[in-house]
Amino acid sequence: MPELKSQIRPGCPVQGTVLAFDYGLSRTGAAVGSTLVQSARPLEIFSSDSNEKKWRAVLRLVSEWEPVALVVGVPRHPDGAAHEMTARSLRFARQCAGRTRLPVYVVDERYSSVVVEDGRQRIDDASAAVILQQWFDEGCPANNAEQVL
Repeated sequence: MPELKSQIRPGCPVQGTVLAFDYGLSRTGAAVGSTLVQSARPLEIFSSDSNEKKWRAVLRLVSEWEPVALVVGVPRHPDGAAHEMTARSLRFARQCAGRTRLPVYVVDERYSSVVVEDGRQRIDDASAAVILQQWFDEGCPANNAEQVL
């Protein structure tokens, strides 16, 4: 049987399902994708206005989809400077790593909301899909992404 590494695309941590999150104070968007086809799609938007609701939703999705990794978008200003949500998103990413024991990668989500503005008031799930697709397009953890844990 060939070694697993020979069966995966270069740069991807392992082959399988990946969940992505566009974290926000009141709601968080989730997306799902596969390293095999390197394609992402919006999944759902859930409330993140309380820790209990947020973690119940995150852990439910992890249990349901059984991902091999998580990706979290981290907002920055257009010049790359830290945004008021940068530290909060990084904290959410670290907490995801601690609670799920999965590798968590962070991706610069500077323009994810702009890319998906389509007249909907809630675009967090589509933003999460853009974040995940960006991670795939950039070679998974390589190029502008760093592994949190």
